[in-house]
Amino acid sequence: MKNILLGAVLMSAAMPVAAIAADLPYPTKAEVVVVEPVFSWTGFYLGANVGYGGNEFEYPFSVASDGVPVASGSATLDSSGFFGGAQIGYNYQFANNVVLGVEADFQWSGIEGKLDAGLAIPLLPAGFSANAGSEVEWFGTIRARLGYAFDNLLVYGTGGAAYGKVKSSISVAGPGFLLSESADDTNWGWTAGAGFEYAINNNWTLKTEYLYVDLGETSAFSGFLAEGVTGTLDTKTTFHTAKVGLNYKF
Repeated sequence: MKNILLGAVLMSAAMPVAAIAADLPYPTKAEVVVVEPVFSWTGFYLGANVGYGGNEFEYPFSVASDGVPVASGSATLDSSGFFGGAQIGYNYQFANNVVLGVEADFQWSGIEGKLDAGLAIPLLPAGFSANAGSEVEWFGTIRARLGYAFDNLLVYGTGGAAYGKVKSSISVAGPGFLLSESADDTNWGWTAGAGFEYAINNNWTLKTEYLYVDLGETSAFSGFLAEGVTGTLDTKTTFHTAKVGLNYKF
């Protein structure tokens, strides 16, 4: 009888515990939270670009008769053309999203200006005329870049040194007279501009950029124009560029 009573007591004590256990939720696996990686602009990159540029060639000139200056001035010739090339660079992104970088590029260029119509030259006899023109055969830049990263979008300013090969030619023709001169020089100057770049994914970025390029002034001609008449002609080269490019970031 005692055993039956003891069993009843134990069963009655165990029933609330079993009921509480039945109400407890079964353990479940925690949901995995995927954290999207923040894009970083730090690293080396290599890419290609195409663009269009132009402005004007400026031609300061002077004319002297028997060594005495008799005329001077400056003429301009509009320039335009396409270009394309490649760039290489490195960026470093600081913790405050400021990005500091350096970039070098090289472009094959078709930027040119030509004057095919006759151009009257002071002090030359009637019937004399001249044709002139210049072309930027290639150019490049070495620049610093400073910008701010809005995650995948980089907005920046840029500036530095520029270099390029400028070819100029002039021909003077008249009765019994023909003068044809050309000069090509590699010039150094400066450049400045701005742009923005967008990261398509962790490796590929798309950029668009504006640059103003000043390649300085060089001599295109210096010599005799006619008996007792000498002249000089310089070429000053400046142009604007707008380009789009694609980079691969390592």
